[in-house]
Amino acid sequence: MAKKEVSVPRQTINAQPHIHQRAGEMQAYGTVSHALPLDLEEPVRLEMTEQLNLLLADTMTLRDLYKKSHWQVAGPTFYQLHLLFDKHYGEQVEIVDEIAERIQLLGGVSLAMAADVAETTRIERPPRGREEVPVQISRLLDAHQIIIEHCRELAGRASELGDDGTNDLVVSDVLRPNELQVWFLSEHLVEAPLVRAEEPRARKAS
Repeated sequence: MAKKEVSVPRQTINAQPHIHQRAGEMQAYGTVSHALPLDLEEPVRLEMTEQLNLLLADTMTLRDLYKKSHWQVAGPTFYQLHLLFDKHYGEQVEIVDEIAERIQLLGGVSLAMAADVAETTRIERPPRGREEVPVQISRLLDAHQIIIEHCRELAGRASELGDDGTNDLVVSDVLRPNELQVWFLSEHLVEAPLVRAEEPRARKAS
């Protein structure tokens, strides 16, 4: 007996994009996924993602402060600082990504948009206009100090809660690079003779 052919309706293929789509959030900010096999209790992950988002907001602000300084720096040290600020900016970009990925890995939702970062960061907002080099560097150092203090607190708390991954990230990938950048910046605020060495007393007298 001949097999009966079954006709399958063909789907209409449409090359037009489906734009202007909106839907509810897949996951609310401030929550963590429940069923991740990370051997970390939900309250621990909630606390860590909250603290990491605060660290992320400050780091994103510091990153942008470096770019502002890179664009607006002026004076005899323009070339050196223009390059240094951009180098530090690139390093902060990598730190931002590391922190955000850790938040997502823990089942949380990372901050991303500038408005949310501005509402969250503890770093003082600079003016839109250009500032002198010593002020630029001082602002950057103040921002680093906020981040470094938070890193030390967060690393200790993560270790206390058994979150070794967050502890390692904060110490190795955030704290140490920030400490190194502080060293490079602070040396630019040392008042030292450029050509002829002078006794400290002579400098004070002049």
